Amino acid sequence: MNELLQTIERYRALGIEEQIDYKKFYLYSLITHSTAIEGSTVTEIENRLLFDEGITAPGRTLQEQMMNLDLKAAYEEAQKLADQHTSYSVDMLCHLSAIVMKNTGSTYNTPLGSFSAAQGELRKLNVTAGFGGRSYLAHEKVQQALSDFCRWLNTERAALPKNDILAAYRLSFVAHFRLVSIHPWADGNGRMSRLVMNMLQFEFGLIPTKVLKEQKAEYIQALNETRDQQDESIFPNVMLRLHNTNLQSEIDAYVVSLDVDTNLTSLQANLTGLKAHDLTGLKEAILAFCAEWHSVTEIAQYVHRSKQYIRGEVLPLIKDQLEMMYPENTSHPKQKYRVHK
Repeated sequence: MNELLQTIERYRALGIEEQIDYKKFYLYSLITHSTAIEGSTVTEIENRLLFDEGITAPGRTLQEQMMNLDLKAAYEEAQKLADQHTSYSVDMLCHLSAIVMKNTGSTYNTPLGSFSAAQGELRKLNVTAGFGGRSYLAHEKVQQALSDFCRWLNTERAALPKNDILAAYRLSFVAHFRLVSIHPWADGNGRMSRLVMNMLQFEFGLIPTKVLKEQKAEYIQALNETRDQQDESIFPNVMLRLHNTNLQSEIDAYVVSLDVDTNLTSLQANLTGLKAHDLTGLKEAILAFCAEWHSVTEIAQYVHRSKQYIRGEVLPLIKDQLEMMYPENTSHPKQKYRVHK
């Protein structure tokens, strides 16, 4: 636990959160990984294009792209509620669930009547954790259990010691576990539980926790073990460790990028002195610049050359070292390049 506190201290000392558009892109990452846990294959870069420019990704289904758009809208609403320190209630949670499931939720017909996941209505049927899995709470007990959950969470929020980072994280993880264990809705329970976890972290001023798609198996296992052993310390401990690992990775990537930025600055200082025929210098500069996605226009401006020259003469010479966004359509108006990773 002390290691996590030290990691957070270094993360903030480096000024990672002070980067331009940090909150926006961190939010996009939270959304991408949360939907990936549910089977979405949309990448962070594709979500950036979808969210910021309305460009849909080729090869992705409408269902998974709508899942990401809906979750973005739910997170934006959750941030507003967190900023207002809104008390938790069944109505508030159902309101958020309706946003999460707006375009992908189904209507269910049961002997007890119909209900709509798209409208955030509580389930009127029983559910299990997959074939052969244990059953969640009986549907007739869900309303009361969710009311009790909200009452408990509001009490814990009020009693939380100020500036106790670990206690705040633990509360957010226990809230996640308890909500997903109630399983109030027919669909979207995982996304909702991670949303509430992050919503509490927004409210407490914490760095929000991601569950990377590569960590799905460990994450699910931690939930199952916590439920099976009836020990609510298991899931928070696993989540604290995963959060520390992910923050360490972000720190490492940021430190590397600082070194790249330094090299780019040095290269750019010498670019204007390059002779027109110095292809070696141009190629090195472009490969360094394209550590991230850049358009032909951006590359041309960076190396002080024409778009036609860069596109027709230079890029073909380093095509084996670059990857293209939208490779199936080389004339795409948003075509960009970066070095293979």
